[in-house]
Amino acid sequence: MIPRVGFSLYMKKLFIIANWKSNKTIKETEKWFHDFDKEIKHNPFSLEDKEVIIAPSFTLLEHARYCSSNLKLHIKFGAQDISSFEEGAYTGEVSAKQIKELADYVIVGHSERRRYFGEDKEIIKKKLRISLQYTLTPILCISEMNQILNLKSYILNHEIIVAYEPLFAIGSGHPDTPVNADEMARGIKKELGKIPVLYGGSVTSDNVKNFTSMPHIDGVLVGGASLDPLEFLNIVQNA
Repeated sequence: MIPRVGFSLYMKKLFIIANWKSNKTIKETEKWFHDFDKEIKHNPFSLEDKEVIIAPSFTLLEHARYCSSNLKLHIKFGAQDISSFEEGAYTGEVSAKQIKELADYVIVGHSERRRYFGEDKEIIKKKLRISLQYTLTPILCISEMNQILNLKSYILNHEIIVAYEPLFAIGSGHPDTPVNADEMARGIKKELGKIPVLYGGSVTSDNVKNFTSMPHIDGVLVGGASLDPLEFLNIVQNA
């Protein structure tokens, strides 16, 4: 298989993604970016082999982008969710067309969306389709292999990122073992090809290298630890 642009087999590029979930105000977002920038200027390092992506709430996306641009940070942005509908009379929904103005990536199928909002494979399939239609790169979250197998025929040969997040590890402080996570990543790549596969679930600056140093893991999806700009910066540095 010929590697797709940006997903080279010859140089491992790490994706470090911050999922802020339903946290932070505009003022808190400004402080996060200024603290992050201050620390980078104090301890500069290269991001040449790393793609740093922040996924704030919809209400924060535009201002977060402004802060990042104003500070000249090399950060990209993602949305935490996407409507399964096109734009139109869907009160409360945020369409792909709207997201595309502010983000390059979109998280799809997070376990919290599945658990609290009843998202099943048909809804997730629609969200993947519309993300790809608007050239937004989906970050598909799964907790077990059958969630990939149920979507394999639909997502095969598309440019996506898969994040493996075991349910027991999310927000618990008890991550999966790097060996087990790497085996899961290897299995995902066996089914879908050489796509980036990330690990998520209680990632910290102390354990991140244990995961990113594994041969089949291409980065991390960070939840609670990303809310602290200094801890998140340490994760980026240590990955």
